[in-house]
Amino acid sequence: MIFPRSSGLQGMQTFLNITMSVDGFVAGPNQTLEQPLGDGGEELHEWILGLESWRRQHGLEGGEATADDELVRQTHERSGAFVMGRRMFSGGDGPWEDDPNANGWWGDDPPFGAPVYVVTHHRREPLSLGATTFTFVDGIKEAIRQARDAAGGRDVQLSGGASVAQQALNAGLLDELDIHVAPRLLGGGVRLFEEAGPRAIELQRVVASPHATHLVYAVG
Repeated sequence: MIFPRSSGLQGMQTFLNITMSVDGFVAGPNQTLEQPLGDGGEELHEWILGLESWRRQHGLEGGEATADDELVRQTHERSGAFVMGRRMFSGGDGPWEDDPNANGWWGDDPPFGAPVYVVTHHRREPLSLGATTFTFVDGIKEAIRQARDAAGGRDVQLSGGASVAQQALNAGLLDELDIHVAPRLLGGGVRLFEEAGPRAIELQRVVASPHATHLVYAVG
C-alpha cells in the first residue's frame, strides 16, 4: 500500500536514505573490515538486491518491478549528489595507506553517477571512478554544503552510516528521513539514532511490501 508524499516537501531537500532493522540497528554486532555490516547486517539489504532499478544501477540485468522498485528508482532519480561516512565508503577509519579498501566497495564503475562527498578526517585527493567522483571532506557541514552546490538543483542524499546521519540530524541539516525497515531483528550492533537529540518529525509517506516497510518523515 502506498500513501503519496505530502506537498509540504518542496524545493531542494537533503535527505537520509538508509535501511535499519525493526529493532533500530543499521549494522549488526562484531563489525570488521571483512564484515563491515557485522553479524547479520547484510540481511538488512536483501529487500533491494533483486529489484530491477537496483540491478540496472549496478550494471546487472533482470530483477523485479514492484512497489519497492519504484521507490528505489524515484530515490535515485531525485539524487544529484551523495554524502556518506568513511566507514560506508571503505569500512576503515585510519590513514588511507592502511586501508585495504581505499578505493571503496564498488569497483571501477560505482553506481552513483553523481558527485559523492565522503566525510573523513584523513585528507586525500578526489578519486574518479567511471562516472562518479568521490571528494573527501572534513566535517558533515562542509560535505553537505559542497554536495548541495554540486547537485544541480536536485536533492542531496545522505546514504549513511549512523554516525554521519546523527551528526547531520543534530546539526539541523536534514529535511527528510527515508527509512527502510527490513523484517529483521539483529539484537545488537549500531543503532541509527543512538546519539540523536530530540527532534520533531512528521510522517509523510508509507510504502509497505512483504520485503520492507518504507517510511518518509519530514524533519521539523
